[in-house]
Amino acid sequence: MISSWESGMGNRESVKQESLKALSSTRPALSANAPDSGERASRSRLPSPVSRPLTGILLLDKPSGISSNRALQDVRKLYRAAKAGHTGSLDPLATGLLPICFGEATKIAGLMLGADKEYEVECRLGITTTTDDAEGETIKVREVPSFVDADIERVLTPLRGPIEQTPPVYSALKQDGVPLYRRARRGESVQPQPRRVQVHRFDLLEQADHDRLRLRVECGSGTYVRSLIRDLGEALGCGAHVTTLRRAWADPFREPHMHTFSELESMAKQGTEALDALLLSLETGLAAQPAVLVDEDDVLALRQGRAIGVSESHAPGPCVALDREGRAIALADTRDQQLRPVRVFNH
Repeated sequence: MISSWESGMGNRESVKQESLKALSSTRPALSANAPDSGERASRSRLPSPVSRPLTGILLLDKPSGISSNRALQDVRKLYRAAKAGHTGSLDPLATGLLPICFGEATKIAGLMLGADKEYEVECRLGITTTTDDAEGETIKVREVPSFVDADIERVLTPLRGPIEQTPPVYSALKQDGVPLYRRARRGESVQPQPRRVQVHRFDLLEQADHDRLRLRVECGSGTYVRSLIRDLGEALGCGAHVTTLRRAWADPFREPHMHTFSELESMAKQGTEALDALLLSLETGLAAQPAVLVDEDDVLALRQGRAIGVSESHAPGPCVALDREGRAIALADTRDQQLRPVRVFNH
């Protein structure tokens, strides 16, 4: 006997489409930012600790100054995890939520990659840079006029909703298999193609100074906050770049309890049990997905990769199959009154 329910958030149609794409992937989403040669050389000199099987999700508070991939590798070493991945890169300058998935949870990393996210960003007006943030070289300096809130709101409005956005030249998007940032560093001509993204909110929080703004952005997958700030600055006629950026949340973790590296290192001194106590279950990362409860016989069929029958009441599309104790059995797809396993969990 099978029953279902819609749980949590993520009920936007765009997220549903992203979910189906993610379920079809055969590889977990790792860092989109490749480490530079210095990071690779530094890590290669470190002894490799004995790894251990581990499944769960850590909500890391990424510090500024390191890539998401470096943060991932450092956390993996602390946990001595055999397998780890993250759910969407943050720029080196950025801080905040970076979910780290271990073991079987890496199978849902791609699913969470398409989730909505919220950021708090500070920008400086009057200066444009090569990277659209403070880490780049200055391209142009312009005088900053006096703005009232209404002036800023006027240019924010067209940057909300479904918009066509041109990604930064220095981004991890690939052209002919090569990241754009790598081509830009080599001095090649890079012309990113505009793409459609969803900006749910883009609000002014504060004019911190005559040339500094604090804003909040809530957006869908693939949105570049650096591009939003760049376009905001151009609309104001003076240019702008990101000075600080913090990811506040990412679905389904709307009120995340994040952990810093200092906290992790302190827990590591207490042993693996203290570290493991910080992990969330794999199922927590699936809270936004439609769920289908399955009986013991159907659990066996799904684990063997076989489809099971479902009633007409089940909406077609991606879902997660759970056993009667709430444990995730498989990421699945429902259609034609059949539930087909896409990725089976072995835990």
